[in-house]
Amino acid sequence: MTTYITTPIYYVNAQPHLGHAYTTIVADTYNRFCRLRGEASRFQTGTDEHGDKIVEAAAGQGVEPQTYVDSISAQFRQTWPLLGVEYDRFIRTTDADHVNTVRHILQAVYDQGDIYFDSYSGLYCTGCERFLIERELVDGKCPDHLVAPKPITEQNYFFRMSRYQQRLIDHIEANPDFITPARYRNEVLSFLSDPLEDLCISRPTSRLSWGIPLPFDADYVTYVWFDALINYLTGAGYPDNPDYMAIWGGAEHLIAKDILKPHAIYWPTMLMAADVPLYRKLHVHGYWNVAQTKMSKSLGNVVRPADMVADFGIDTIRYFLLREMTFGLDASFSNDAIIARSNADLANDLGNLCSRALTMIVKYCDGRVPEPAEPQEIDQNLAAAAHEMVDSYCGYMADFQFHRGLQQLWGFIGEANRYIVATEPWNLAKAEDGVRLATVMYNLAESLRIIGVALQPVMPATARTILENLGVAADDPSLNTFTDTDQWGRLPVGTTISKGKNLFPRLSPPSPQGEKSSGGAGPKKKKHKGDDSHTISIGQFKAIDLRVAQVVAAERVPKSKKLLELVVDVGEKRTVVAGIGESYEPQELLGKMVVVVVNLEPATLMGVTSNGMVLAAATTGPEGVNGLSLVSPEAGAKPGDKVS
Repeated sequence: MTTYITTPIYYVNAQPHLGHAYTTIVADTYNRFCRLRGEASRFQTGTDEHGDKIVEAAAGQGVEPQTYVDSISAQFRQTWPLLGVEYDRFIRTTDADHVNTVRHILQAVYDQGDIYFDSYSGLYCTGCERFLIERELVDGKCPDHLVAPKPITEQNYFFRMSRYQQRLIDHIEANPDFITPARYRNEVLSFLSDPLEDLCISRPTSRLSWGIPLPFDADYVTYVWFDALINYLTGAGYPDNPDYMAIWGGAEHLIAKDILKPHAIYWPTMLMAADVPLYRKLHVHGYWNVAQTKMSKSLGNVVRPADMVADFGIDTIRYFLLREMTFGLDASFSNDAIIARSNADLANDLGNLCSRALTMIVKYCDGRVPEPAEPQEIDQNLAAAAHEMVDSYCGYMADFQFHRGLQQLWGFIGEANRYIVATEPWNLAKAEDGVRLATVMYNLAESLRIIGVALQPVMPATARTILENLGVAADDPSLNTFTDTDQWGRLPVGTTISKGKNLFPRLSPPSPQGEKSSGGAGPKKKKHKGDDSHTISIGQFKAIDLRVAQVVAAERVPKSKKLLELVVDVGEKRTVVAGIGESYEPQELLGKMVVVVVNLEPATLMGVTSNGMVLAAATTGPEGVNGLSLVSPEAGAKPGDKVS
């Protein structure tokens, strides 16, 4: 059976924003993940184009509704490729096959007596495009739009939704995974504990003509929610395709929590009345706040997808959104949070691992995957960690716990980085231990392959780069899918390796206006006539905070022979730029204990912000060559210990 993942079709009364982007990226990720497991999958998104708000928005721009919806729908369609989103169908409620499906279902439900005509007086919220009941209001206002609904009395058609209340309750209770996470399942059951009212499913053309006409009364158009929800069936080929259940049977809807009620109550009761099997699952996520504040046009803090990509890149945005939000809960979006996550996870952890591993394979193994020898215990532990990661990663991703899946993946990235420190390939090369070096290099290459495969649903472009650097063909399912969790040892010996470019340069926040970099790693040295040094008081010396640190990552600063970018652990991780590149290779420094001045003002060197200074002594070698030797504490000192 095909997994059929859908986003809500987005209402075209506004342009695409961060909330739309998150939902669509999640759907795209889940679709790619299903295919990563070798499963058939289909992904549908689109736009909802009927209703009161569309008429209002079009009038505000002085155009006809059709012209307006064509324009905004096109903006949604053009946005998704910017985020690396690949859908199978982009559906519009103005599409001819959708109009036919809506009219088919309306007629079928009407013919069996579940639609009736009646007068109704109620409180109508234009923002929600539905009648609200008193217990839904907060201080007399719609809780979502903070506007008091208008009392309206008119004749309309109603769907006997109440007839299916108990049947819906029974289904939810018998199928715990029907609505996830569980908090939203409980919310729906709580709402259903009170009598369910019938649903008004029409609007008189005297008040609203922009909609799908009822097949049994041309003086009325279909209520926008009754129209929009049916898009999911249209996309599966209902009713014309007799094999529509091959797709519909695997339907999983993805929504934000503000549209829980229509999807969890209106939609399943509509399906029951139409004698169509219910969808498989409903996945509900929370809101994105911007800098701790709810996104709002009036506050001017609406985040546009194109702006996000321009500032940070596609894969950085995809990773951040999936890693930062616990699915089902609210999360906060800010540039600072993206920069911190990118520098720590992408530049330091993933980027450093790829750069070091590929560089060493190219350098030590002539750019080819070497033949491994009999594994030692440390090698077996790395392989076991890979197996455990793939198993847990797949479980979490299938359960929409993307942040936990990524935590598992980054845990393995950390294992691979620690493996480099523990095995010291540079020393194996110096000792000319080619057999052991080949084993270590093979294990690093295989670790990168597994990481690249796991990244495919989340960061497709990055994953493709990693796998291409490893010589893994895109059409080789044995090397680039997780059809089983026994992955280790598949990378063919002799495969050509490419070093590639740095995946994730470190990001720096923009400097406050008017502020300039000092151009050094700390305060500039004060010059004195005839002397390069001067005395300081004990009080001045005590103001210098010296700490023991361990180097956890190191790489050269581009276009500089002298500067190295170090990530050091001083009780917390921080980046330090050190001018020791002519005396040390980056790989020599991994795991090394050093002393760092930690209370200097940040400074920028060659585009990299340094938060400290590493202590080194000027030395003269046996041939009179000047160099630098790092100051190191004796054994027993721990990262963060104060030097006094």
